[in-house]
Parts: sequence; C-alpha cells; structure tokens
Amino acid sequence: MPEPTPAGAPTPVAVALGGLCPRCAAKTLFDGLASFAPKCGACGLDFTTFNVGDGPAAFLTLILGAIVTAMAITLELTWHPPLWLHMLIWIPVTAAGVVLSLRAAKGALIAAEYRNAAREGRVVIDPPAGEP
Repeated sequence: MPEPTPAGAPTPVAVALGGLCPRCAAKTLFDGLASFAPKCGACGLDFTTFNVGDGPAAFLTLILGAIVTAMAITLELTWHPPLWLHMLIWIPVTAAGVVLSLRAAKGALIAAEYRNAAREGRVVIDPPAGEP
C-alpha cells in the first residue's frame, strides 16, 4: 500500500511528461519506451503494485485514430496526394503518437493511483445476523 503523498511529491503532469517517480521525483519510472521499471532506483517504490492495465491504450487508440483519420481526410480533400504519400505521412505519425502519448498516459495514471492511494477493490461480506 502506497504511503500518503508528501507535500513535495511531483504532480501527475510532471510524472507523466518527465517519467518521474511519483514519490521522490527521480527520473526512474520507465524502463523502456512505455514499460515501467520494477521499482524506483532512488527511493525503492515498487511500481509493480500499481495496476495501470490497458485502459490508456484503448482510449488513446480511439482518440488518436479519430485525429489521424480527420487529418488524413482533410489532406486528401485539400491536395489529393497519392496513396503512398498518405502512408509515408500517417504511419509514422500514428506510431509516434501512440508510443509517446501512451507513455504519458501511463505515467499520469500511475501518479494518480499513488496520490489517491488507490488499490484493488475488495468485496466485504456482511456476517450473518447475531455474529460479530
């Protein structure tokens, strides 16, 4: 369970954009392009206890897909470039957009989980009447 957020902890935006540890602000959050390090090398915060999942990927795919599609349609209706030029433009733009925004979205989500001490939900079953 994460500890309460100290006053000097970085904001979720700083964590997302800088890849900072949500506890100590060291630049240790990511191990690769969009994969978390197992723990912070500076303060030892265990990043494996946070559940970021695939939520950011699903939302970013829909959002970036809509933006890239709108831009490609606008380009097509304005200048009518050949198909190879569309592919030369939009495949790298889409790939870079997904990787960079996924990194930021995952960083923001882990920062929000840390700040709010979020954890997996638990079902509490009420005891039968007459039992403590």
